[in-house]
Amino acid sequence: MNGASREALSAAVERLDALTDSASVDAVTLADELAAVTALLDREVSLRRVLTDPAQPAEAKATLAQRLIGGQVSGATADLVAGVVRARWSRSRDLVDTLEELAALADLTAAQRAGALDDVEDELFRFGRIAASDHALRAALTDSAAPAAAKAELVRSLLAGRAHSTTERLIARLVSQPRGRSLESGLETVSKLAADRRNRLVAIVTSAVALTTVQQRRLGDALAKLYGRTMHLNLEVDPEVVGGVRVQVGDEVINGSVADRLDDASRRMAG
Repeated sequence: MNGASREALSAAVERLDALTDSASVDAVTLADELAAVTALLDREVSLRRVLTDPAQPAEAKATLAQRLIGGQVSGATADLVAGVVRARWSRSRDLVDTLEELAALADLTAAQRAGALDDVEDELFRFGRIAASDHALRAALTDSAAPAAAKAELVRSLLAGRAHSTTERLIARLVSQPRGRSLESGLETVSKLAADRRNRLVAIVTSAVALTTVQQRRLGDALAKLYGRTMHLNLEVDPEVVGGVRVQVGDEVINGSVADRLDDASRRMAG
């Protein structure tokens, strides 16, 4: 997002945080209702354009939103959505992207309240790796011809009793409302939001053998010192990594493995 949309998103997140700070607001209900509004505006392009039209008075747009969803969602959700449509948006799609992000943040807030945010981060990562390695599963979850409800039910059947309820809801939403994204991209986005809740970064750490607790702590401390922020480690084992570790933080890759060093040496020799 750029310009006005970025400012509107920031303000919307602040309003969401203020709402979810109240014990009287059910963050899970808020997430589900925001997701429903997201789906509505994603389908209704003309309505979305009206609600983001800079030529329309802000209060008129808020009143329209309240009239459309009032009685179908809680007062907290209706007020939040009204506040969001009062803002100025650079693109009409940015409004829907923001509502989708707010829904995910509300779910993550519920997990944080329950002390389960670390588990949710790990489960999102593991699910992504499982789906990437199981082509039949990924095909079933991303089949554009399959009913959204069927894909969501598949996720629930796979994760029931095996993952936190927040993880289940987030993934079910990603497969039932992909909104043009790949499953991998959706999982990465939600994982980043989870990390941002704790003001930390995510590092994907690949090693030939499982790292010990001491090694994990030392690596996390070193990365935190390097990046200036607390680091959450997503760990995976790949026997093809001859030794050391390979660390990816966002788009940056730190090649510390023997295999990578051998590849570098081979390229230099070939050159």
